[in-house]
Amino acid sequence: MSAAPLALYRRSLGNFRDTMSIVKRRFAVRPARYPRILWSVWLIAWALLTVAIFLRLDAAAGEMRGEWSAGFVRFTDFFTQFGLGGWYLIPAAICLVAANLTDWRGLSRQGRMLVYNWTCFAFLVLCAVGLSGLAVNVLKYGIGRARPLYFNDFGVLSLHPFAMDARFAGFPSGHATTMGAVFGILLLMFPRCWYVALAVTACIASTRVFVGAHYPSDTVAGFGLGLAFAVVSGLVFARLGFIFGQTSAKLPVRKRTFRLIPSRAARGRASMADRIEGGEVGADGTPTR
Repeated sequence: MSAAPLALYRRSLGNFRDTMSIVKRRFAVRPARYPRILWSVWLIAWALLTVAIFLRLDAAAGEMRGEWSAGFVRFTDFFTQFGLGGWYLIPAAICLVAANLTDWRGLSRQGRMLVYNWTCFAFLVLCAVGLSGLAVNVLKYGIGRARPLYFNDFGVLSLHPFAMDARFAGFPSGHATTMGAVFGILLLMFPRCWYVALAVTACIASTRVFVGAHYPSDTVAGFGLGLAFAVVSGLVFARLGFIFGQTSAKLPVRKRTFRLIPSRAARGRASMADRIEGGEVGADGTPTR
């Protein structure tokens, strides 16, 4: 192996070991004090809502399949693509690979902080979207509910457990699970704008009904599943001190130091430091040439 690839390999391996060392150390020294969230209440509410939607809307959705206008179906089919996990997992994975190959020690303090924040954010996306995606695929193929496309043949509740056939992989919706995870991430990052995030992600999740891929209860169940994974990921990250700070009785709160774009003041300080290092100005800010 030539010198350059060998150096890159060693840097990548060293960065990975450093990261794992930080995670292990923080798990060891930080107690497992998580907020007192009423998980049982939320679980019951989620289950009851799913059942209510199933009883009230699923049969109607099956009967209306194919009756939506072609223009509306094309419109919803465009937006339903944003429920694919690849839109979120691929950029996050690329970000982590780039960070892993970066020479952290050669960066300025501001540069290291920026790369660190992007690494944490990418890892949060992979945990929330990726883990919920794995879970929903196990569930949907294990339950084996027939999709609305086969409503006339199988009805609204036809189960074929572990048939390993895409026709019987309706509950929960994978796209809706992804959007639930995205909503959870946005809820944690921007809690004041939760209603905007909910409206957008819920609308994208609902497109699965209009394109005939899922019943309404499939999307509600999937959305809740993705949200739960995002919140749990946020709680673990808060314990580790990544992105969020720990709280005793509510969801994690984003740290003030977490920025994906450097502030104007920080950019100004970095620019001044570069000019001092380059000899353009003195330590007091006066020009030297």
